[in-house]
Amino acid sequence: MLNFTLFGLPIRVEPFHWLILGFLGMQSYGLSNRGEIMLVLVFMAAGFTSILVHELGHALTGRKFGAQGTQVVLHGMGGVAIFPHARFTRPQNFLVTAAGPGIQILLGLVAILLVVKTPTGSYAQQFFEDLMLVSFFWAILNCIPVWPLDGGQMMGAILGPKRKLLTHKISIGVAIVFGLLGLYLTSMIVFPIFLGFMAYQSWQIIQQSTFR
Repeated sequence: MLNFTLFGLPIRVEPFHWLILGFLGMQSYGLSNRGEIMLVLVFMAAGFTSILVHELGHALTGRKFGAQGTQVVLHGMGGVAIFPHARFTRPQNFLVTAAGPGIQILLGLVAILLVVKTPTGSYAQQFFEDLMLVSFFWAILNCIPVWPLDGGQMMGAILGPKRKLLTHKISIGVAIVFGLLGLYLTSMIVFPIFLGFMAYQSWQIIQQSTFR
């Protein structure tokens, strides 16, 4: 377990976070020689940096709106900014949520500029290339209107608490469509499993609301 403080915010990085990043890096680069191992480590560093910046976007924006006791946790499938005592308005909640993918897209644009500034074929260039790809992919993925991804939470903020069930019904439908589309385009089972689990979470919320 890695714990540190950044911008006055406590950050906790769980071991499973590194395992998932390592697994994804191995899928891209392999692990059969020293060069490939280095590329996996570079990918892990880039992924960690990108996801941390994403969560800092949420956390710092929330703190700007008066949230106290804010902390960031990076776990296996990404991360989360925790606001234990916050009571955001709907517009504030939307902005806090949008700040994560927003700052991550900005990070990806900066990474593009840095790629051309670093020596060709260097690990530094590889880091910025990975940082660019992870930042754009993770930001776009998070904007899909599937609960509890950022897109799903932004949709919830727009529709409001009175349309909670509608939010989760839309989430299930979108998760199924994008899960099947991701499987068709990439032939990777991880993507549909990821979205399928989120669809199941929304289904559980609907069932609890229906039979309460």
